[in-house]
Amino acid sequence: MADVSREEPQATPPGPAEQDRGKARARIERRRKFAADLVAYVVINLGLIVAWAVTGAGDFWPGWVLGIWGVFLLLDAWNVFFRRPVTEEDIDRELRRNRP
Repeated sequence: MADVSREEPQATPPGPAEQDRGKARARIERRRKFAADLVAYVVINLGLIVAWAVTGAGDFWPGWVLGIWGVFLLLDAWNVFFRRPVTEEDIDRELRRNRP
């Protein structure tokens, strides 16, 4: 028998509406992840502060965790809420700026 190979249908690239929906979904997912990270930060650090208080409340060692983790959380917040994607307008402006 002859080998008859069937061609799989080509997937059509997503249109602008699907791309916008995908970008919106990604933004929502990033915000939800950030919210979960923030809750974890608060709950875990409150637990560390309680442990510090129960064990004698000497040198405030939870401050190291609060500070270092807090810096990373702030960097993540910057990426989620304030950093904007590169647009075609940004690229055009850069090209115009660098022309001789």
